[in-house]
Amino acid sequence: MVKFVFNKTQNHSKMTLVQLIHSDYAKHKKYGANFFVIVFLTQGFWAVFQYRIANYFFRKVKWRPLKMVVFIPLYLWQKMIEITTGISIPCSVTIGHSFYIGHFGGVILNSKTIIGNNCNIAQGVTIGVSGLGENRGVPIIGNNVFIAVNSVVAGNIVVEDDVLIAACSLVVTNVTKNSVYIGVPAVKISDKGSKGYI
Repeated sequence: MVKFVFNKTQNHSKMTLVQLIHSDYAKHKKYGANFFVIVFLTQGFWAVFQYRIANYFFRKVKWRPLKMVVFIPLYLWQKMIEITTGISIPCSVTIGHSFYIGHFGGVILNSKTIIGNNCNIAQGVTIGVSGLGENRGVPIIGNNVFIAVNSVVAGNIVVEDDVLIAACSLVVTNVTKNSVYIGVPAVKISDKGSKGYI
């Protein structure tokens, strides 16, 4: 039984909207891109930037009539970004600071997804709902997790901190801290974790 606990509010409680956006920008810059490339040519940054704005209003605006006024343009903007980038991040997703999507396309996050701090997601990744009965649900992803190309993480599972999920893997069971998982279905092959990949 996994004894991992993720606090849904920990990601936003101590950081302002500007600090969260800056942390995402700094993460992209860490990989060698300059301001022009990040802001004008990096679709992953566009999608995360749009998500940060939409999520801010999703959390702050409580009055229903105002919510409708605010969310119609935000929803249209989100759809435009989704079509342009091939990346779908609903405003209700919870994502910690320093989030990185490095490439165009095929990234789909369920609206109830929870992702910790300092995580990387490659192209073609799906984090979604799966399972039957009490096993049906959406994953909780911990801190410092790297999810490689064309992987699927689905179901009422927990991926703990410092995990590497290798390319083309299907993860449908709990993943323990500092693990490397690979395969369909994914199995643990190492305790090396994500160190060096993030």
